[in-house]
Amino acid sequence: MMIKANGLKLHVEQRGAGGPALVFLHYWGGSSRTWQHVVDALSADYRTVAIDQRGWGKSAAPKAGYALSDLADDVLAVVDALELESYILVGHSMGGKAAQLAASRRPRGLAGLVLVAPAPPTSLALPLDARQGMVHAYDSRESIVATVQQVLAPGGLSDGDLDTVIADSLAGASPAKAAWPLATSQEDITAVVPKIDVPVIVISGEHDRVDPPDVLRRELLPRIPQARLVVLPGRGHLSPLEAPADLTNIIKAFVLAQTKGGFFTLPESQHEVALTRCGDCGMARLTASAGDASRHP
Repeated sequence: MMIKANGLKLHVEQRGAGGPALVFLHYWGGSSRTWQHVVDALSADYRTVAIDQRGWGKSAAPKAGYALSDLADDVLAVVDALELESYILVGHSMGGKAAQLAASRRPRGLAGLVLVAPAPPTSLALPLDARQGMVHAYDSRESIVATVQQVLAPGGLSDGDLDTVIADSLAGASPAKAAWPLATSQEDITAVVPKIDVPVIVISGEHDRVDPPDVLRRELLPRIPQARLVVLPGRGHLSPLEAPADLTNIIKAFVLAQTKGGFFTLPESQHEVALTRCGDCGMARLTASAGDASRHP
């Protein structure tokens, strides 16, 4: 469906029912389809809203206006247009940085923040020539495949998911392709992210070459004290496609921690947590130790 939001027509894929709603933001090069496997699993229990950000997928592509504030304005305008009373933002990479800025405004109804391989709130630490090279990473099928194999998902993707990545990357508007590496990624929002006042879970692939776990430990976690980090063993930057089942379980456990508490409550004294399962029923939750197989009460 198309929604008029923030002066633009934005394409939104909406499925399911049940709250809180889960609002998904994709990475630089992706679209709402990046979340297809996760949404397939979660829409049975929750209302899911996956947005094509401006310049990507089927959304409008203005010639300018790709600042982080524009991306944050867009998602909050979609939330308002859909009249979401309670929702959790789920942002991947570029979408994760936009979600941080949106959450720092403390919008009404925001119940939590899931940051998947997020760009940290600091500026991207790459020299200009490297960022200029990034502008052409999605110029052709060959360049996209090389980017996936060498940077985004060295462990590989299924043929179908690789085809989705190629199609989405090729379809991106030129201003959107250039804006992130040359300008938006350089924005520093460290002054505002401490204002985030909802629970936060950060999910990072062990072998992420874009925003590695150590970068997030250094640049993000100290600035959002309530954030908890989960590291996915053996995964890269494209965990929505590389590890959708793990991601689904972590998101479910995080939502249950906010809505049910008790057995699902996140550890308060640990900055890093692990996905574990109840020794009796197999229900997933986030605990301080990967070896914790506590029983569901």
